[in-house]
Amino acid sequence: MKGFKEEIENNIIPYWMDKMVDTEHGGFYGRIDGDNVLDRMANKGVVMHARILWTFAASYRVLGHSTYRQIAERAYLYLRDYFMDKEYGGVFWELDFRGRPVNRKKQTYAQGFALYAFSEYYRATGCTEALDYAKKQFYQIERCKDDELGGYWEAFTEDWQPIADMRLSEKDENEAKTMNTHLHILEPYTNLLRVWIDADLVKAHTDLISLFLERIYSKATGHLQLFFDAKWQVKGQMQSFGHDIEAAWLLLEAAKVLGDLDLEEKVKTVIPHIAHAALEGILPDGSLAYERNNAHWDRDRHWWVQAEAVLGFSYLGKLLNDKLYQEKAEGIWAYIQSNLIDSEEGEWYWSRLENGEVNRAEDKAGFWKCPYHNGRMCLEMIENFGIK
Repeated sequence: MKGFKEEIENNIIPYWMDKMVDTEHGGFYGRIDGDNVLDRMANKGVVMHARILWTFAASYRVLGHSTYRQIAERAYLYLRDYFMDKEYGGVFWELDFRGRPVNRKKQTYAQGFALYAFSEYYRATGCTEALDYAKKQFYQIERCKDDELGGYWEAFTEDWQPIADMRLSEKDENEAKTMNTHLHILEPYTNLLRVWIDADLVKAHTDLISLFLERIYSKATGHLQLFFDAKWQVKGQMQSFGHDIEAAWLLLEAAKVLGDLDLEEKVKTVIPHIAHAALEGILPDGSLAYERNNAHWDRDRHWWVQAEAVLGFSYLGKLLNDKLYQEKAEGIWAYIQSNLIDSEEGEWYWSRLENGEVNRAEDKAGFWKCPYHNGRMCLEMIENFGIK
């Protein structure tokens, strides 16, 4: 079976270094389609650029190759110089291929990923300017908080006013608060705590973990609830198996880094239920289905879902000393190698369709298809499990 170090060093990282660096206009190209055709004039998304920065910074920190630092620096400078809003603060959502803003909205989710990227770049390089930007992002996100009922509002206009369309993407519900945004605030706050112990950050992180346990996690089903109105009323019945298992390990990591032993014990009592709920999505071939909405199943095998499942089930297997979860992780890693890794062109396919065909309608690299989920899976397995 292929090793995680071999996968990230010989497949994932080279794809982005060799095919996605925009030497003419800076940063990285916005898109390579599912047929591996580069679109040099595709718009550039902040989420993709932040995830590239996180991935190359983390890869440099864990694996030590100087070329990874060079690419991380390229991503850092582009994120800093083009996506940061120097007038109103935070990061723009989208630029054209030349680097000019075309969508200036402030999605809270994107602010989180910018923080995640800046904090990891500081961890990897010691660049104090990056830490300053991470702190600024933290304070900006805290201004997105619902001071009355807790949690964070989904999106704003350029100058941080209410916005009618708050959706993260076209497939999402237009609701005031979402699990997905809160999960990707939890993640960067955890990373920032590794390098900056601050009372406001500790309180915000404590509140956020508690929010997952008290409002987002469903005691009735074990799943995470996805969409909420302003008053935290649940909207819809969709269940996302990938987010369930991703949240299981991110919550565990968050509680450990926070260092609140009582809260960590509460998390440890909940995440086995979340992981068990995620097991409902395991398909006969060992992969994990995308999502379920009432009786309707989406059995596409998305790349990010499989990557997070390898990590999440590995963490649960270690936490609970349970071979079942470890076997699930190993089975999904075997599925990835046989079905999602593109051994000819590099990187991973977006997904396999329910009928087993490669999904070429979605990007190989693009606005949402980045090296972060699969790259992080490899780095976590190397760094925290010692599996190369």
